[in-house]
Amino acid sequence: MSKILMVVTAADSLTLADGTAHPTGFWAEELVVAHRELTRAGHDVAIATPGGRVPPVDPGSLNPEVVGDADRTEEYRAYLAAIRSELDHPIALEDVSVAEYAAVVLPGGHGPMADLAFDEDLDRILATADAASLPIAPFCHGPAGLLSATDTDGRFVFAGRTLTAFTDEEERTGGLGANTPWFVAATLRERGAAVQDADAWTSHVVRDRNLISGQNPQSSHALAQALLEVLAG
Repeated sequence: MSKILMVVTAADSLTLADGTAHPTGFWAEELVVAHRELTRAGHDVAIATPGGRVPPVDPGSLNPEVVGDADRTEEYRAYLAAIRSELDHPIALEDVSVAEYAAVVLPGGHGPMADLAFDEDLDRILATADAASLPIAPFCHGPAGLLSATDTDGRFVFAGRTLTAFTDEEERTGGLGANTPWFVAATLRERGAAVQDADAWTSHVVRDRNLISGQNPQSSHALAQALLEVLAG
């Protein structure tokens, strides 16, 4: 089985358009589903964050009113408790050797908009992984991390690639609304990516060569399954 690098935000706050601070972190469902599906299939998942800091969970992602299902909320809470030791001792992105891994996974939450989108170590990781044709699997707001990746000429590594991400419509209607500091999908388009939107809040996965992306939390399971299929060859 393979060793998978899961890159997780370490940001617990995002500055909104009006200058206020919004509590954030990783989205519980996304990390839990991806981690659970990959490890159940026998893969070893290594969690890495900027600076090796403990990744915070977005409080909204463990709120039954937000999730819409109290039982699922408790399921996510219990799973995070079960992998607490892994979350408490992540690898620092600066210490990651891409050669050790078979794939890179980036779950979302709004946190990546605050740190991963601008992280120089993630730039190196993604550029190296893409050059080696390793599967790269970001989903929901995780594709914000792709924005960090530039080639030696300063060009966006994923320009011209087809992918999906949390849509502008989803951000407006169920995300941060008009107070979002920037829109992930719109910014990816501005940088040259071909972003495909499906209906809001429906599962949607797009594969372009080694890039496998998911639109939203509802895409978590399908994204994990798509990655497993690729890893199975």
